[in-house]
Amino acid sequence: MFGTCLENVRARTPLVHNITNYVTVNDVANILLASGASPIMSDDVGEVEEITTICAGLNINIGTLNARTIPAMFAAGKKACQLGHPVLLDPVGAGASSLRTNTARQLTEQIDFTVIRGNISELKALVAGSGSTKGVDADVADAVTEDNLAEGVAFAKAAAARFGSIVAITGAIDLVADANTCYVIRNGRPEMGRITGTGCQLSGLLTAYLAANPGNELEAAAAAVSSMGLAGELAWARMNPDDGNSTYRNRIIDAIDHMDGATLNGGAKYEVR
Repeated sequence: MFGTCLENVRARTPLVHNITNYVTVNDVANILLASGASPIMSDDVGEVEEITTICAGLNINIGTLNARTIPAMFAAGKKACQLGHPVLLDPVGAGASSLRTNTARQLTEQIDFTVIRGNISELKALVAGSGSTKGVDADVADAVTEDNLAEGVAFAKAAAARFGSIVAITGAIDLVADANTCYVIRNGRPEMGRITGTGCQLSGLLTAYLAANPGNELEAAAAAVSSMGLAGELAWARMNPDDGNSTYRNRIIDAIDHMDGATLNGGAKYEVR
């Protein structure tokens, strides 16, 4: 059950190394703390190998990609793989520029990622080498819906087989898959898409779940995705008429802070295909 994965994060308090983007770095740190994990943010190539050595997992997010941090991503990723640590890639905006797409693809070629997490357009860009993302948002034409769900599940499994990684595709319907099995998750609120950073937060949270649940990575990834969506639901239910986006962001972090295994087990909405 997903709740056990959550409780393992709280019990094991994994230290998560994040090379993430400066737009959302504070929110990523706060949601990790709320989950029971501990964050460390380090992106200088001079120290990332040493830092990742003391951590339990590595989260690489290319949201504000630049020439200074690219070498650090490769160095930290390779070191984490040598240590047997789970490594996550968040290919933010892949398909929006050649730099983003090419860097993300090179990362997947040189680093054995445990999970690649992104929206459907970003994953399609990684597979094809080009795409139609709109900034960091998915192209509406790519959206996974009930009508094309079977195609989405097949794509997720094929992408997982292609990269040798678990693939987590987030959107109105979330898909978490390896080459053989796909969790179809229907937690979440559409309003979460109006807050900058919910995807980045999920990537940090997901890395913590991976680090705390060795040997059970697929279920841990699905549990993390479901917990984030459920937090969005619980947070929205607590909104007042005068509340707005900044309050909603904080309430999502609060919902993660208060969530326990029983709450996640009771609120998770998923099927396995």
